[in-house]
Amino acid sequence: MSFLQHLEELRWRLVRCAIVILVLAVVIWWYQDWIMNHIFLSMSKADFFTFDFFCRTMNFMCVDEIPINFQSTTMGGQFSYALWMSFLGGVVVGFPYIFYQLWSFVKPGLKQNEKKMVKGIVFYVSVLFFLGILFGYFIVAPMSVQFFGTYQISREIKNDFTINSYMSTVLSTVFYSGLFFLLPIVAYLLGKLGVVSSGFLIKYRKHSIVVVLILAAIITPPDMISQIIVSIPILLLYEIGIFVVKRVEKSRLLNE
Repeated sequence: MSFLQHLEELRWRLVRCAIVILVLAVVIWWYQDWIMNHIFLSMSKADFFTFDFFCRTMNFMCVDEIPINFQSTTMGGQFSYALWMSFLGGVVVGFPYIFYQLWSFVKPGLKQNEKKMVKGIVFYVSVLFFLGILFGYFIVAPMSVQFFGTYQISREIKNDFTINSYMSTVLSTVFYSGLFFLLPIVAYLLGKLGVVSSGFLIKYRKHSIVVVLILAAIITPPDMISQIIVSIPILLLYEIGIFVVKRVEKSRLLNE
């Protein structure tokens, strides 16, 4: 196809993605009250699944109450965040279809052996993304809410959070966790391109552990258990990345 034909195909694929996001966003908008109360605000309650599970199994994160009051300080604050929640929810739920459309645009330009290398990539990317979303929603975000919601520098100061601040923290934490879980896929592609080697990843393994622990300390309460709970899956993803790159290198040697 000519350059303009490629642009036309990309345009229609983006239009399809936009339609799917819009449809899903409308559905989320229709159920916004239930979603806000049972999915997002429930995270600020002491009986949230994560708090209840860790309290019963590990006697950890046991809270009687998270003293948070929510408020909207701007005229269109609640409306604008309902729109943002609906849009981002549409992107998350429709992620497999969106990635499939973008991948279908790129795929014809690959050689036959390159297509074999990335067979099933839509499935693996989608699974890892949703695992990251679940990890962010059930682990990272509740820990952040529990810590910042219960922390008081003085009893004279109450935690009256704006819905903007609360939702920004929760949505960004959950969404970026989903993206972070794509690390093995990124390692695979970089390994295929020869940009990253298993030796390089092994060499900087200790450095990555330090970085992960620092990140875990920033986004979780300042205690060892929280850091470990968040750090282990991330470090496991790094090790999976090393394993994947080793497999890539092994297959490359066999083909040579």
